[in-house]
Amino acid sequence: MHVILDDTAMAAAGLGNLLASRLIHRAHAEPGWYLYATACALVEADRARPGTGEHIAALPGITILDLDLTAALSVARGDTWALAHTLHAAQPTPERPTGAVVATTAPGTWAAHPVRILDLTP
Repeated sequence: MHVILDDTAMAAAGLGNLLASRLIHRAHAEPGWYLYATACALVEADRARPGTGEHIAALPGITILDLDLTAALSVARGDTWALAHTLHAAQPTPERPTGAVVATTAPGTWAAHPVRILDLTP
């Protein structure tokens, strides 16, 4: 299971969201669970709640996805960097053949996009 935290999920994790905490624990403790955070969403989460970036980056079960060339080109066409980078990262890749699920506390943000979501709203 491949899951990408959007900026709202990262901020919620820092505020003690139980669902986000369980997801982070599962990714750290259980084989076959992978949790990611895109660099652009990490920046946006840190702007919304200072300290979130360091908190998420320090967690051992989360892989930070860099802004590489293909991601940068996707971001250039997006409305916001955080959403565009997360959407790009959720698409199928050789490492994630079926793509990834986006964990969010703002599911309405993703309604117009072809992505599976995991609603972390308490």
